Amino acid sequence: MSWVPRVELKLLAADDWQSREEAHHLRVSRYADPYLARRSAGRKHPVEDFLFTYYTQKPGQLRRWHPGAGYVLLGRAAAARTGWKHYRRLDDGELAFLGLPEGSTAVTFDRDAFLADRSEAVAFAGIILRGTAARPAQFGCFGLHEWAMVYHQDRFDLRHEYLRLRLGAAGTDKVVEDNRIRCTHFDAFRFYTPDAVPLNEFSPSRDSQRHQEQPGCLHANMDLYKWAYKLLPALPSELVMDCFELSWRIRAMDMQASPYDLAEWGYPAIPIETPQGKAAYVEYQRSFAAEAAALRERLAAELDAVSTIPGMSA
Repeated sequence: MSWVPRVELKLLAADDWQSREEAHHLRVSRYADPYLARRSAGRKHPVEDFLFTYYTQKPGQLRRWHPGAGYVLLGRAAAARTGWKHYRRLDDGELAFLGLPEGSTAVTFDRDAFLADRSEAVAFAGIILRGTAARPAQFGCFGLHEWAMVYHQDRFDLRHEYLRLRLGAAGTDKVVEDNRIRCTHFDAFRFYTPDAVPLNEFSPSRDSQRHQEQPGCLHANMDLYKWAYKLLPALPSELVMDCFELSWRIRAMDMQASPYDLAEWGYPAIPIETPQGKAAYVEYQRSFAAEAAALRERLAAELDAVSTIPGMSA
């Protein structure tokens, strides 16, 4: 029985995919190399370390380039991929169908093995991505989650103990008490101090995450990076890095709007305790939400492709 591709597979010659791989390495190095240098020197950065310390994807993992589902890598260098998880070589029947000489080195994403291992992650990511996209965006939180994490900090362990509070402890507490706290994101809410928890208008939890994530939330938009890398190697690394770079910029703005004084780190404050600061915050938030919406749509489309691109079938 001859092999028939369920969808068209794209062949990438060695020069083509290796140039893309090198471009990816350079793109990652811009962010990873300074972090690795700081780590070796025992130094911390409150903004630029975050994506490598909070999320589980490490620099070496991020540096690996993946074409995503539906591609075949050609050339001897592709053989190394057979030692990578969720890759496989094409067999002789597949090579013949694609017009490649017998014995050619051709490697592709192993969709069947990936779904056998990661079907639950694929399903949950789809629920989060599509559910978030379907809800109205909320733009009234003003980044107060970071302030709630240090509310009454003298009673609790201070986060980022090496940073100074811009308004001092009493001034920070007053900002929390004078504003509505409306955080919908569990992974921000779970870091609130105990005294700040009852001040939040919502009670997000891990169980309610699929029902509460909304597209105006900075942290939900940062987490596009998380959903992207968790689905590697099914997704193209270029898309993962698009999510990473958006998350990087959101983190910078999030910390500028935080209670910490980051001026000496090169990040001037967005004073959300003022009307002007609130307006600036919402402007950034809306811009990030628009970018995230496009990335969320691309991620959802890639998820659909993973469900329908196996490579070959009998």
